Amino acid sequence: MLKPGSVIGILGGGQLGRMIALAAAELGLKTHILCPDKDSPAFHVSEHHVCAPYDDFAALERFAAGVDVVTYEFENVPLATAEFLAARVPLRPGAKALAITQDRLAEKSFVRDLGIETAPFAAVDDLASLEAGVAALGLPAVLKTRRFGYDGKGQVLIRPEEDLTAAWHALGRQSAILEGFVAFEREVSVVAARRADGAFQAFDVTENVHREHILHTSTVPATLSAGAARQARSIARTIGDALDYEGVFAVELFVVGCGAAERVIVNEIAPRVHNSGHWTQDGAVTSQFEQHVRAIAGWPLGEVARVGRAQMTNLIGADVHDWHALLAEPGTHVHLYGKDEARAGRKMGHVVRVRRDPEACAHIPEDDC
Repeated sequence: MLKPGSVIGILGGGQLGRMIALAAAELGLKTHILCPDKDSPAFHVSEHHVCAPYDDFAALERFAAGVDVVTYEFENVPLATAEFLAARVPLRPGAKALAITQDRLAEKSFVRDLGIETAPFAAVDDLASLEAGVAALGLPAVLKTRRFGYDGKGQVLIRPEEDLTAAWHALGRQSAILEGFVAFEREVSVVAARRADGAFQAFDVTENVHREHILHTSTVPATLSAGAARQARSIARTIGDALDYEGVFAVELFVVGCGAAERVIVNEIAPRVHNSGHWTQDGAVTSQFEQHVRAIAGWPLGEVARVGRAQMTNLIGADVHDWHALLAEPGTHVHLYGKDEARAGRKMGHVVRVRRDPEACAHIPEDDC
């Protein structure tokens, strides 16, 4: 258990690292950021930072010597880096979560082996295995790189009658996973926290809408049956326990069926704080960032109740130029990331709109999880 005044090392200096650092400061904890990008937004709010590559082991050695625990803001931290640090200082979440979630095939296999439903999938290592996967799963299907994909990058939708050779070359002829198409009603996610001793809390299930493969809005409460919501939280707990997880993570899910047949199936796991949990900054008693700090510090987890109906909207690219009008909107909370250039497709900030309706508030009892 960390004491106030302890130092949290954060790998990654983007907006997620920035918001973790801000939450840590409110709890009397210091942060030390390591990131190779000299313009990292998290550098602006942390007492200490170092600009170094993730494979600079001399810099990692010095970094580890100056912190009490290490966490990360993104899942593509090199596994060798995570293991190097874990041998010197507590790493939370551990390297196991990275090893599984960095590889889409390993992740899907892990979830399936837990008895949890995913989209049907097949490993693809060459054109012949792609053809075999299509024969087994049918079309349409999505061909994805096994590593380094996010916000729609590293994937190709294959429609009926499309040329498989062209799809294979479009993905760079690298190891991939073919996922059968899921006719889902909507996309949702569960953001949850787990401590080393197994203590667990899950925020309300969030309904997500994407535009051009980038999250546009997250809304709570989600349009979801009570049974499907319980299933989603149960899935999150099962995954967290199986990973021996410490910290906040998210499980992205598809809602399929309707009425009594409505259920959720797992799409992806994110071993970190998550964009779809940003609504918690103003719409919940405890934000996901504070919850993550509490979990990795070994402190009691915070209350996850909503304070009303909430919607988070990402500010992408030029959207951020409306900051003045957004600040004037009643009930709207503006969060800007301090990035210099508003490029197309770049997340520049977000807003959270909260309707403080006491009847809309919800507490998730522990025995429902």
